[in-house]
Amino acid sequence: AGSGPLLPDSVLYEIFLYLDHVDVLSVGLVCQQWHAVARDEFLWKELFYRYYRVSREVPRHPAAVSWYDEFQRLYDTIPCVEVQALKEHNDQVLHLSFSHSGSLFASCSKDCTVKIWSNELDISLQHSSNMRPYNWSYTQFSQFNSDDSLLLVSGVFVGPHNSSSGEIAVISMENFTLLSRVRNKPYDVFGCWLNETNLISGNLHRIGRITSCSVLWLNNAFQGIESENVNVVKRLFKIQNLNASTIRTVMVADCSRYDSPDLLLDYEEQLAASSTCPGFDLGSDSEEEEAKPKQTLEPAVQELLAEGGVTAEDGLQQFFDDIMEGRVRPAMTETELETKVAELFVRSRTKPPEPNLLSTDSNSKTKYLIFTTGCLTYSPHQIGIKRILPHQMTTAGPVLGEERRSDEFFDSLDHVIDIHGHIIGMGLSPDHRYLYVNSRAWPRDCVISDPMQPPPIAEEIDLHVFDLKTMKEVKRALRAHRAYTPNEECFFIFLDVSRDFVASGAEDRHGYIWDRHYNICLAKLQHDNVVNSVAFSPVEQELLLTASDDTTIKVWRSPRAVRVQQARKPRPRKLLFSWLMNQKS
Repeated sequence: AGSGPLLPDSVLYEIFLYLDHVDVLSVGLVCQQWHAVARDEFLWKELFYRYYRVSREVPRHPAAVSWYDEFQRLYDTIPCVEVQALKEHNDQVLHLSFSHSGSLFASCSKDCTVKIWSNELDISLQHSSNMRPYNWSYTQFSQFNSDDSLLLVSGVFVGPHNSSSGEIAVISMENFTLLSRVRNKPYDVFGCWLNETNLISGNLHRIGRITSCSVLWLNNAFQGIESENVNVVKRLFKIQNLNASTIRTVMVADCSRYDSPDLLLDYEEQLAASSTCPGFDLGSDSEEEEAKPKQTLEPAVQELLAEGGVTAEDGLQQFFDDIMEGRVRPAMTETELETKVAELFVRSRTKPPEPNLLSTDSNSKTKYLIFTTGCLTYSPHQIGIKRILPHQMTTAGPVLGEERRSDEFFDSLDHVIDIHGHIIGMGLSPDHRYLYVNSRAWPRDCVISDPMQPPPIAEEIDLHVFDLKTMKEVKRALRAHRAYTPNEECFFIFLDVSRDFVASGAEDRHGYIWDRHYNICLAKLQHDNVVNSVAFSPVEQELLLTASDDTTIKVWRSPRAVRVQQARKPRPRKLLFSWLMNQKS
């Protein structure tokens, strides 16, 4: 590659004009002069910025050898060619997950089955488990454990009086037998693996009309090994929920896997935006925490607490007595009063957050529990992060966890990220450093006066990127995909992240692929209905699966992979020879 153009500027200008009207790679077939500049860095840099409409402020990918190779990577390695459609499900397909080895994947569906597929050159069905005999309504999520020996399957369980909550099943990959079942409430906690043999589930306890307590449990996958000396469950955390919110969509990030370089910011204003990200660390005294608007108490309660020696609990009791005896008339609704009382109660009953959340190094065994939550309404609009310490990663010890004092009834969150919108999907990068979040934004200056009436949400989906090493938003939101379901019916759209790409489903009958570095949309993958889930092969990012309400799973490979696959197929030489002989005769 040369340092400058090999042709006169006038000739290059004509080529650029021509490229605006034809497919770029086809130029090499029709332009005699193309090969003379095929490796010229100046030319390929210009082509790259113009063809992909990338800002010139964006530097070349740090792993790229040349602009030519980078252009070819984005053009030739995107899994955008449909090679197979799997139609074994007979209802909406909701979720896809690969094994860590990439040799298997699982699919969940409204037909109440979880199917295991063999990922070979031609994908084939290996096993199907029907969960209806266990009173399940449908399967919704699955995840392989780290050594691919067990499969966690989450579904909606229909209980007495048609009440529905969730349940998690653990299936052995050796013989596809059901090993254990764990109740999971609400069902959209989904559940996840903490390590090879322990999984996390949820439970929900109602305290008031809009106040509740979420309890997260650690469960042993082999619950048939019960004995007096071995626990099969242990309580991890107990967190208070306000304004009808609950903990949902739990996942675990492993801090020891932070081995990737920083994602490069592609615009100067993004750097400024990241410094004002609406996140705050509850374990520090940072300016962000100080800037967070504080919930104010009733004046009557403030006066009581201002008096020397009056505790929050005494002040709360006095406030109740004054209301009951008519000495104080609360200037708030019943819902607001319940929230204020819950906030006042939790102040003296909550264990403080873990200090120095961001001080974990690459050798740390610390893991983060990540989940959606909220504080203003029932729709999930915040991301909660809670550190899991090494001694908490086993079911050994007391079933209810470590002993607590009376002022540690609830656990506090170590960090909260406010999205200001309805969260409809989350996914981790392969190294667990970056968290990608699908959300539908609320109006900019909306005010939520009733937690049971969340704000309207945008049709356009924003795909945010957060660095879990700094807890900051590091890129502008990716856009292209859309959703149309109103906020009260909004459902989850799963996304997935590979080394270089991020993909997501959408309600506009397409799956989408973006480049993680350049923040550009590279492909739209068509279905006949809503695309609920996408999944990259963990060992081959040029293979992508998409699952849809149209009951199909589509298999997509890159143009390069398709060429390689076709080259491996044996050629029918005998038929070709017969055809040539017939032509001669």
